[in-house]
Amino acid sequence: MGLIQLTDRICYLPHEPEVDRPMLAYVRGDKFTLAIDAGYSAGHVGDFYAALEDWGLPRPTFTAITHWHYDHTFGTHALESISIAHKRTNQFLAQQRELVKDPAYIRSLKQEDVHFRREYAEQEQVTVVLSDMEFEQELTLDLGGVTARLFHTAAPHSEDTVCICIPQEGVLFLGDSTSEDFFHDCYMDQDKLGQLMDIIRGTDCQTCILSHCEPLKKEALLTYLSTIRN
Repeated sequence: MGLIQLTDRICYLPHEPEVDRPMLAYVRGDKFTLAIDAGYSAGHVGDFYAALEDWGLPRPTFTAITHWHYDHTFGTHALESISIAHKRTNQFLAQQRELVKDPAYIRSLKQEDVHFRREYAEQEQVTVVLSDMEFEQELTLDLGGVTARLFHTAAPHSEDTVCICIPQEGVLFLGDSTSEDFFHDCYMDQDKLGQLMDIIRGTDCQTCILSHCEPLKKEALLTYLSTIRN
């Protein structure tokens, strides 16, 4: 599986449903480059870097994390870039860093989650680290000729949700923000979904990127979300 070109400055490694790997994206500035999300494992990061190398692209300067869930953060230790996450994301990761020290916890993850079992089939240990940088509300990166606006938002999926807008390319990265909260009985908070929809409407973008599906036009995503909002 290789990279897919989305815009002149953005490409991505597609999601892999069989192991629930999210897509990993790459934004190319004139001075710096940015990856979106830190991957499920060192293997996931390695596949992403190999795909970048195939295209003659340099390793990312920065990596922005959309939320703390395993498939988006457990590859952080293998990054060769400066990782950036919300303060709450690092708090969640600090908890996970302690939990993974217990082999019983790893066994329970493998037992409960078939995708985790597949991703870590050959591993008995997991390395969890916090991000290099953290922020609370908003952070803008000037990559040279293109900017990335990272901002925290209410979302039903996770309380530490971060979206990344690349205004010059008309692209909004949403992570898993529109999904239900899998760690709380798949609860869908309708109020938070409504707030998120307002954020999407108010963002100057044409394309929305969710981590486990193909890119969507903004209006198509909003139309879909309106069907699941009570």
